Amino acid sequence: MKQCRRSWRSLASRSRRRETAPSFVFFRRKLTSFRNRIPINHSLHHQTFTTNFSSSSLTHFPRDISQTNSVIASHVRRGDPVSAWILFHSLRRARAVVDAYTFTSVLRACTLLHVSPLGKQVHAQMLKTGADSGTVAKTSLVDMYSKCGSLDEAVKVFHEMSQRDVVAWNALLSCFLRCDLPVEAVGVLRAMGRENVELSEFTLCSALKCCASLKALELGRQVHGLVVCMGRDMVVLSTALIDFYSSVGCVDDALKVFCSLKGSKDDMIYNSFVSGCVRNKRYGEAFRVMGSVRPNAVALTSALVACSENLDLWAGKQMHCVAVRQDFTRETQLCNALLDMYGKCGKVSHAQSLFDGICEKDVISWTCMIDAYGRNGRGLEAVLLFQEMRKEWRKVLPNSVTFLSVLSACGHSGLVEEGKKYFKLLREKYGLEPDPEHYACYIDILGRAGNIEGVWSAYHNMVEQGTRLTAGIWVALLNASSLNQDVERGELAAKHLLQLEPNKSSYIVLVSNFYAAIGRWDRVDELRSIMRTKGLLKEAGNSWINVLGFNQHASAYLSTPHSLRSLISIGCLHQESSEFDVLESSVQRLKKKTKSSSITSLVADTSAIGSTRNRRASMASNTRT
Repeated sequence: MKQCRRSWRSLASRSRRRETAPSFVFFRRKLTSFRNRIPINHSLHHQTFTTNFSSSSLTHFPRDISQTNSVIASHVRRGDPVSAWILFHSLRRARAVVDAYTFTSVLRACTLLHVSPLGKQVHAQMLKTGADSGTVAKTSLVDMYSKCGSLDEAVKVFHEMSQRDVVAWNALLSCFLRCDLPVEAVGVLRAMGRENVELSEFTLCSALKCCASLKALELGRQVHGLVVCMGRDMVVLSTALIDFYSSVGCVDDALKVFCSLKGSKDDMIYNSFVSGCVRNKRYGEAFRVMGSVRPNAVALTSALVACSENLDLWAGKQMHCVAVRQDFTRETQLCNALLDMYGKCGKVSHAQSLFDGICEKDVISWTCMIDAYGRNGRGLEAVLLFQEMRKEWRKVLPNSVTFLSVLSACGHSGLVEEGKKYFKLLREKYGLEPDPEHYACYIDILGRAGNIEGVWSAYHNMVEQGTRLTAGIWVALLNASSLNQDVERGELAAKHLLQLEPNKSSYIVLVSNFYAAIGRWDRVDELRSIMRTKGLLKEAGNSWINVLGFNQHASAYLSTPHSLRSLISIGCLHQESSEFDVLESSVQRLKKKTKSSSITSLVADTSAIGSTRNRRASMASNTRT
């Protein structure tokens, strides 16, 4: 703590040598760099950054400090931290009196700007004026440092507090959760218990977030029991409870919490439950809940995720129609979900039309459209769209997921040179470190092109950079070695893959196929024996089609005569009229059943299709004879 105080005295002394405030030219440059990042009214935005920064204009502010504090706070509340900062700087240049409430609002402005150096300079000003001694001021400092990612500074300020209320403890708790440190957050909760701090609803919500991060089901149940025993407002805490149970896979418990709220559910509770059902692939419950409420953009976005994972184009189109009728198509996040759905369902033209209509495209919009092109074998168009995105660098910059989509598109379309170019661009131009997924795509591109030395050069580069070697990397190396008949290094990749994932049947089969390709049948027999001993089964290949008229999980929401199409696994379907007749009769029989689809009967019908095909072949053979 003494070292902390010395550091702040040093910072304060540096500020004293700069008169009352740091250089305004410095701040003007900083604030100007935020003009494209602050979501405020454009006319006000223009006025803010074209303000005459003369000393006379900076003195036009209320003389009463309480009125000035109200003005600064109003700027922050409406999401305009730049105007709040300019007014605060005017006060300091005019040597006006400020108090702790002034600094509290200014610290919130620094939080919205997400720039820690500005907050540190405000902290130095608080040390100079003595406004940092109160609990409210120090709590604001803890909150500012935590939201700016300065965990150590936040903890130091917290330990300097002589009196800590529940708000201060909650600020520290949120700090650890924001930094993805749930174990330390649990330690804070225990410390609150030792200090006999009264727990608020915010504290209990944070405790449930800790349990969700740690996947601690029993601990979360104890928090749930504490909520009930304390008689806290379930309307406030129900969303956190539903999120917790959904995150640990207990959707039935989440449903119990949801159903216990009779007549007091808002959109957030509905959205939380729908999102939890989608995450756990419980699409039936999600659609049934959506059918009982007025649709909103967040719920539709979650439902579209279900349609994307289920490859259900018909249901996705219905969601799109609902979004158009409710005028939700201005929501960029919803449009991004629609883009992803159309891309995964193979409707690239629909995705392109939707993409062109988005007014404010963010990085997710560009990435979804690039992924849609690459996923459907249109790699050249994906590359051209990425080049167009790079021209919009003032508005949006590609992230690591964007580069992953581009590399995947290049790999699927054989664009080797483009793949090499963008892999280098990832680090050299945009300063992004390649993840294992990027290396896997890059290795796949080189392997398909026959550049086996480049493949292993990329591997050695990964080792030097300290990149984590995942199963995906070894799979890519094994495939590249198999394609290029690199037996020795392929065996190395096979060995590491089996060591990393010894119980995954698909990887064992992949290694077995590699040894079969090089004629090592002894190893093939050995691997098959290992699978039998462990009871592992190779996943059967299948094709997926949508059969209209069955699967009732969304009928309540869509209110259509025919419910959603069921995704049914079919072995082999040839486009012959008699076979489609058999399939149609099978579907008609399935429609008469009201509870669930019978996969067994469907397999029997598939066998009938095969029998029909065999009879047709036999008849044709007899005719030729």
